[in-house]
Amino acid sequence: MHKFLPVSTKYNSLIRRHQTLISLLNQSNHSHNQLGSKVSSGTPNGYSCNHPFYQKFCFLWSQVGFKRFFSTGYVPNGSKLRRVDGRGGWVVNAELFVRGFCSESSREAMEYDVVIVGAGPAGLAAAIRLKQLCREKDVDFSVCVVEKGAEVGAHIISGNVFEPRALNELLPNWKQEEAPIRVPVSSDKFWFLTKDHAHSLPSPFNNKGNYVISLSQLARWMGVKAEELGVEIYPGFAASEILYDANNNVIGIGTNDMGIAKDGSKKDTFQQGVELRGRVTLLAEGCRGSLSEKIIKNYKLREKSHAQHQTYALGIKEVWEIDERKHKPGTVIHTLGWPLDHKTYGGSFLYHMSDRQVALGLVVGLNYHNPFFSPYDEFQKLKHHPAIKELLEGGSVIQYGARTLNEGGFQSIPYPVFPGGAIIGCSAGFLNVPKIKGTHTAMKSGMLAAEAAFGAIHEGLTMEAYWDNLKNSWVWQELRRARNYRPAFEYGLFPGLAISALEHYILKGRSPITLKHGKPDHEAMDVSRLHSPVQYPKPDGVLSFDVPTSLHRSNTNHEHDQPPHLRLRDPKIPELVNLPEYAAPESHYCPARVYEYVPDDKNQLKLHINAQNCLHCKACDIKDPKQNIEWTVPEGGGGPGYSVM
Repeated sequence: MHKFLPVSTKYNSLIRRHQTLISLLNQSNHSHNQLGSKVSSGTPNGYSCNHPFYQKFCFLWSQVGFKRFFSTGYVPNGSKLRRVDGRGGWVVNAELFVRGFCSESSREAMEYDVVIVGAGPAGLAAAIRLKQLCREKDVDFSVCVVEKGAEVGAHIISGNVFEPRALNELLPNWKQEEAPIRVPVSSDKFWFLTKDHAHSLPSPFNNKGNYVISLSQLARWMGVKAEELGVEIYPGFAASEILYDANNNVIGIGTNDMGIAKDGSKKDTFQQGVELRGRVTLLAEGCRGSLSEKIIKNYKLREKSHAQHQTYALGIKEVWEIDERKHKPGTVIHTLGWPLDHKTYGGSFLYHMSDRQVALGLVVGLNYHNPFFSPYDEFQKLKHHPAIKELLEGGSVIQYGARTLNEGGFQSIPYPVFPGGAIIGCSAGFLNVPKIKGTHTAMKSGMLAAEAAFGAIHEGLTMEAYWDNLKNSWVWQELRRARNYRPAFEYGLFPGLAISALEHYILKGRSPITLKHGKPDHEAMDVSRLHSPVQYPKPDGVLSFDVPTSLHRSNTNHEHDQPPHLRLRDPKIPELVNLPEYAAPESHYCPARVYEYVPDDKNQLKLHINAQNCLHCKACDIKDPKQNIEWTVPEGGGGPGYSVM
């Protein structure tokens, strides 16, 4: 059983902080009477929303994720809030919420000691470590985590064979505390695929002691552990801007306004964004984090560490439920080769999880050249390989998703400290490519940043300690040994395998040289005249599927009537450059069919952006050949809704 801190402590601290996290009401004529005293099964999450005041409360409660505040089952003491039945009905004292959530100012602000953007493994590890240090030193620093997903874990996806090294350091008793880490690796296979055969190769991976997990489930569990320690987590709030002081120091983040229509007008559901100000701000947004990229550029952090550009891959994944007779928990299979050609870097994975589930995915380097290449359709082809088809037949897909991952490794790590905070986890890029693992390194980076932040607040030290400690940690040593694997494949599949074998078996990461990455991914794409269109087979609806079917399985949802979060820096480039020169590459690389060219009333093809389809994978932000697409955050709570990814 979990042990929970009383929510009343957390609740009271919430109300104390500069009036509110968000202005729940913009009018002053709402009633202060008792609200919502009974459950209505016909409303979102089973709450009655009949009263005008309560409609506002229910909107925040159900759409923004404020319900997580009560996820432990505890409620504030006294007359503030009391449970009326076992199904989740509440009686709320309206005056409390009016006092806590109403303000005349244009935008509310809350003060914290540490503000963390992103409730993934890195952000939650940082939050937990901060609160652990508070207990060790008998101090109380406030820690807030803001998460754009509707709930913790909703945007977390990874084909994950988990190395528990960092978790062993952070929460050594995780095995006794019901962590969702239960399937140890039982076998480790490495295949080279041709169209009809799977050839076994010596496995370069050492997964003994590792586990097959769902990273989204692990994130949810870590969120609970963080809340037990007093961390305030706010899912459903998208950090859209960095706040600076007069000296260009970061002092926190701002969340975007909600309830804005496409035309820019305010809807009835409008809610002003909020400022979350912190003495230290940690960015844990994941790969290609939008705020992190702005910080890296603003403070020239790559130049400061003499880092190379980042290079990326796109991972596409499904979780299947298969025949129990075929299920072998803990079986891990990695592949190279088909369906990719020898010039395209990538491979697939197949992990047997618990409960008859298997995770199947394809990872493709985004430095591929052919503009007609479609990672989504290559993944659909993969499932028809005889060795994989045999396993999947008779099964069914549970969930689908996609996400980019940074593969630049050691050479591409920017200086991670900026005035007022630091970048942690995959926002900085700590993936170990030959291991195909980054969760343990991301978590450790968050822990090291937390220790530096604690020292900065408690002892007046500087955040530069994070950089120093990072370079002295096992993360640095591990990534340095692995630095030459990914750039080796710039020369093609077989030269890459040869160089990797030399690094792994003979040099053991002690090579006297450091290979460089090739062109940035967006520059690697050729013009269409150098390639022929790729003819992909039509999905059969049994093993392979069209994009709308897959999107349905991702639980992706956005409020349709909102400003587009995918913006064109120059609206003329798609029709003048991308379409004629690159054969509309955005319609091929996107795994959600967000981008499509449709004829207008003059029968001229124009780019149409289906932003509501967006999986938040960031491929467009990376691969667009003219870097014309800017990925910004949509309304908080939008996007995929992963549960087992």
